[in-house]
Amino acid sequence: MVNTLIEQTTQKWAPGHAQLAEMALNTTGTVPLSQRYRALFSLKGLNDDAAVEILGQALCLKDDSELFKHEVAYCLGQMGNRVAIPALIEAMATTSYAAMVRHEAAESLGALSDPSVIPELEKYVDDECRPLAETCVIALEKIRYDHSPEAQRADPRPRDSAYSSVDPAPATTATKSVSELKAVLCDESAGLWKRYRAMFALRDVGTEDAVLALAEGMETDRTSELFRHEIGFIFGEMQHPASVPALARILANPEEAPMVRHEAAEALGSVATPEVNDILRQFINDPEPVVRDSCLVALDICDHESSGEFQYAIIPEATTVGQTKVEA
Repeated sequence: MVNTLIEQTTQKWAPGHAQLAEMALNTTGTVPLSQRYRALFSLKGLNDDAAVEILGQALCLKDDSELFKHEVAYCLGQMGNRVAIPALIEAMATTSYAAMVRHEAAESLGALSDPSVIPELEKYVDDECRPLAETCVIALEKIRYDHSPEAQRADPRPRDSAYSSVDPAPATTATKSVSELKAVLCDESAGLWKRYRAMFALRDVGTEDAVLALAEGMETDRTSELFRHEIGFIFGEMQHPASVPALARILANPEEAPMVRHEAAEALGSVATPEVNDILRQFINDPEPVVRDSCLVALDICDHESSGEFQYAIIPEATTVGQTKVEA
């Protein structure tokens, strides 16, 4: 079904933006989720006010895929454009949205690190939606850290990293010992901010031992689905084959939180080792919508990683919506 209101709105943008908007906003109602993801990351790459406006509209589509809205919220935080703040605040406040969407909106407000959002984040630190509440606590810690020279002197952020993402907590530089970082990561009595900083430090170490430490943290934690899901995200960044067994077990566990299983699925797609396709295909009909959708998207990501395509994006041109062109 064509959304005529959105269709009219897309006419105000330049042709390249308008084409991507039609895909991302699914104006025809027929654009596959995997293609919407590619349009989303194309808009993230454009990273101008028009792209932020389009993604802000996507985030406000109330009846849309929760998985897609979650990814939109993530991209808005990574783009670093404060024009996104009102849409992120609205998504965080929308109680009908899934926890993973509200959490991601809060995390992205932390990524933007504008002190003006502190009062909005503080509203939800005791919210009954626990992933949201925990995210707001971490986001507040990050904003305060970012604006505190004293805190940065006490434990500086890394000077360089192989990863370009804006992390919810900077990797600690207090130690690079895998055993010491693992002890902090797995200490369920420690605050999430401290555990997150150890988590991202292990990512930056990047060895197989670091991967196995993260896997142990993900599989043994019983305190926070938010924490476990973040390790899944990190495994997607690392693309290390040693993470596959743990990710496969987590994806297969119906007792695990959907947001954790979703992150495991997408991480497997990014790792893209030969066995991953078969693992993901086992769950494309999973009863949990966000899990089965994640597996379909992950299969597309896996195809991209294995194909030699230059980028996971659509190059805007005068083609019919529904046709994907990826730069080779």
